Amino acid sequence: MFKPNLHSPPVFPVVDQCTSIGREKETVVADMDGTLLRGRSSFPYFALIAFEVGGIFRLFLLLLCSPLAGVLYYFISETAGIQVLIFATFVGMKVSDIESVARAVLPKFYAGDLHPEAWRVFSSCGKRCVLTANPRIMVEAFLKDFLGADLVLGTEVHTYKGRATGLVSGGGVLVGESKAEALRKAFGETYLPEIGIGDRVTDYPFMSLCKESYIVPAKPEVDAVSHDKLPKPIVFHDGRLVQKPTPFMALLTILWIPVGFLLACLRVAAGALLPMPLVYYAFWTLGVRVYIKGNPPPMAKKSTGQSGVLFICSHRTLLDPIFLSAALGRPIPAVTYSLSRLSEFISPIKTVRLSRDRATDAAMIKKLLQSGDLAICPEGTTCREPFLLRFSALFAELTDELVPVAMANRMSMFHGTTARGWKGMDPFYFFMNPSPAYEVNFLNKLPNKLTCGAGKSSHDVANYIQRIIAASLSYECTSFTRKDKYRALAGNDGTVVEKPKLDANKFMGC
Repeated sequence: MFKPNLHSPPVFPVVDQCTSIGREKETVVADMDGTLLRGRSSFPYFALIAFEVGGIFRLFLLLLCSPLAGVLYYFISETAGIQVLIFATFVGMKVSDIESVARAVLPKFYAGDLHPEAWRVFSSCGKRCVLTANPRIMVEAFLKDFLGADLVLGTEVHTYKGRATGLVSGGGVLVGESKAEALRKAFGETYLPEIGIGDRVTDYPFMSLCKESYIVPAKPEVDAVSHDKLPKPIVFHDGRLVQKPTPFMALLTILWIPVGFLLACLRVAAGALLPMPLVYYAFWTLGVRVYIKGNPPPMAKKSTGQSGVLFICSHRTLLDPIFLSAALGRPIPAVTYSLSRLSEFISPIKTVRLSRDRATDAAMIKKLLQSGDLAICPEGTTCREPFLLRFSALFAELTDELVPVAMANRMSMFHGTTARGWKGMDPFYFFMNPSPAYEVNFLNKLPNKLTCGAGKSSHDVANYIQRIIAASLSYECTSFTRKDKYRALAGNDGTVVEKPKLDANKFMGC
């Protein structure tokens, strides 16, 4: 069996030479950074945890420590460099918060960097094991839930009373011989995994324990596995950062946040204080792009007894009804399932709470339509990815005056939605983007022959509107609901407990 020399050049064949046919009964053991993932640095993923759990100051601490970690990693000890990153990121954090970010935030970024050749071999095997220097708590959710890993061997983070101390426990950081020892303990001395995949000299010890071993070369660079070929689509994800925080992006984010917050306050004030006909122009002046497509219907005339139009909007952020109003040049009331106290306070339009009692909600919506136009987002919650969640069918039973509206937005730095955090900051994070954009596409009013008034069922109407909105956006329809989203991201069903002493028409919470 090959005995590695940690100073020798690679002697293993490249992973492209490994066949992936007939491997269903075999076991593969793979490294993570630089192997299953194209990127060889784990800094961006530590930075995501630092920002999502500890905020800007923890991200700044990690960035300050990163030069020391780099010097130690490349010139003195790979183990010491990783320990610095672990300490700067995790010290004092609640274990539950780390697990929450690992489950809800990191998979989106990991999945976007999957190495095609390594994944081809890894996915072809019946039993899959990942051996990584990354903290197990940080990578296990993605590896098991999205890549189908049966076993994850990673660095164990020491905890005390539910919080991480920043130190490592067990066998220390899994690097070099430590990886080989962890593999022996997991599989025993007699059983040899069929395939080992690594990318650097310190992976040689565990690779030498496998019957076949392959190296993933750093060059040439390859494109990541495309979204349509991912083992599991990323429908739901959380977190505020849009881009992967490399050291440069982390520094840029830290420098921009104070400026961006002041700019966001100015944009929020413009939307809240100016008359709605002026908001569209104010947004453009302040760098917020609003694109209008289609032909919006005229305002309902109360004098003729005409019922208001119900705008059926896809749901991207809680700002959807505000940008709808800006596009129309008049405030359109909105019914909503959830809105924070702060968002309610700064909203320039009337927002009315849905009680989730079908009869009560139906009576309220009918009453509002008698007073004029109304907006509703029947998905019940936002979705960031190009998917539409299941449409609640209640709206279709209440009026035949239905106008579908396809809403889309663009953010370059921060997401304007959250499932785990405080929703009161959602509009501020959206407006903190340097030049956020919204597209409001008014589709044709639903023909009478396709409404409930013509004998169609409410579910048929809701599904039809979902399909035409999805087609206009090139999105995919799903049957997922609000409960599915919150169970995936927050570990609950998204139900908001009503707080006492609130106005009946106000809905607070998240």
